[in-house]
Amino acid sequence: MNLADKVAIVTGSGRGIGKAIALKLAAAGANVVINDVGDPAVADGVAAEIKALGRQSLAITADVSSPAEVTAMIDKTLAAFGKVDILVNNAGITRDQLLLRMSDDDWDKVLTIDLKSVFLCTRAVLRPMLKARWGRIISLSSIVGIVGNAGQANYSSAKAGIIGFTRSIAKEVASRGITANAVAPGFIDTEMTRRLTEEQRQTASKQIPVGYLGSPDDVATAIVFLASEEARYITGQVLNVDGGLAGAWM
Repeated sequence: MNLADKVAIVTGSGRGIGKAIALKLAAAGANVVINDVGDPAVADGVAAEIKALGRQSLAITADVSSPAEVTAMIDKTLAAFGKVDILVNNAGITRDQLLLRMSDDDWDKVLTIDLKSVFLCTRAVLRPMLKARWGRIISLSSIVGIVGNAGQANYSSAKAGIIGFTRSIAKEVASRGITANAVAPGFIDTEMTRRLTEEQRQTASKQIPVGYLGSPDDVATAIVFLASEEARYITGQVLNVDGGLAGAWM
């Protein structure tokens, strides 16, 4: 899976799954734009790791739920590299709460950051991709976007929306050499799942047919495959990276 000379943007790539994706893309040969909305030093650190691999990297602080900041991010990428080949929509948050206790703000923030950002970033990269007649759009959904989860009506709705969006976009751009796919992780060993108690982690592991939580690298490997030329005939699909969990829950 050779991505030499490709240019990738990974949103929310300062840490966790996003960071793993950025590093894996760079290891495959891509130059990578690191996007994060928090401390600029975090994104700069990931960019430095990528440069140590012999690739080019640019760290851009941007709120991907803001149309103006998304436009600025794409403009900076085009100014630095002249193109965008791969977009990975990874940025997202959770605001878990039972529906009767869920505030309007909890709903709006998750839908805006998790779903609207996918629309904004995808729309922004389509013009250069269409011009190049090549592109890969890969968005992070979740198994809860497929099977639902109590206390996550907002997050599940956003992640389900990503699936519908991906399938629609895939049909719009397929004839121009652009693919659009979603990856739906299950329980992944990240900062978020490390906040669980050991008992909760054990309970989660027992639900997973393979018997353990996945790693960010497991998700990143799937992303690199979908970004590669080897996946040219795959579009409009949802790839579950969940150790069989979605099938067990359905």
